[in-house]
Amino acid sequence: MLLLALDTSSAVGVALLEGERVLAHEQHLDARRHGELLAPAVRSVLASAGADRRDLRAVAVGVGPAPFTGLRVGVVTALALGEALGLPVHGVSSLDALAATALAAGPVGSRGPLAGGFVVAADARRREVHWARVAVDDPADALSGWRRTAGPDVSAAADVVTEGLPAVGRGAALYRDALPGPDVLAGAPGDGQDPVALPLDPDPGVLGALVARRLVAGGELLPAQPLYLRRPDAQVPAALAGR
Repeated sequence: MLLLALDTSSAVGVALLEGERVLAHEQHLDARRHGELLAPAVRSVLASAGADRRDLRAVAVGVGPAPFTGLRVGVVTALALGEALGLPVHGVSSLDALAATALAAGPVGSRGPLAGGFVVAADARRREVHWARVAVDDPADALSGWRRTAGPDVSAAADVVTEGLPAVGRGAALYRDALPGPDVLAGAPGDGQDPVALPLDPDPGVLGALVARRLVAGGELLPAQPLYLRRPDAQVPAALAGR
């Protein structure tokens, strides 16, 4: 099954997958240009894989939680593609995708720094983070070997209940004093692995593989609508609210 995966919860990410195998992917970090970057990235990824949009069989999209404007770009684009091409659109938590991305990036095995569990934290602006706490059952299985034990939630970084676990993600990098975690995922001593940088954002290829796995094996998939955990900054003026 050819699946197109999109995520605009932070970076602009697009991937094309055959099942869980990534055929092409592209990712850009520019918080002000989600709308300008996403459609060209979709075209670029399809062209890189030699595929046409009519070859697609499903669309996957990260639904947040995330800041409002950027997240809407990805969700609306996914829904528009689904409507135009007659495809199912599957939503997944962007924090789940970040958790799977973190495990996929780290060294495999029980000695890895995330094997005992970890916290994922994304930048929620206003000096807050969107976060979830993760327990790891099988560090070698980035897609199915873990489960959320708390969250998704939004709070000040200092109020996140980490239970002493390391934190990963862009929110953790911004507030490292409140959310300590390893700066690199280094391999175990003597195992010959090179250090791997901690992921800051969900990898669109991992997001797509996560959705593909959950479609086959079961797991939480969400409606393709933004997952917001707080009210928007823009409010209707009181003088106009009753009109």
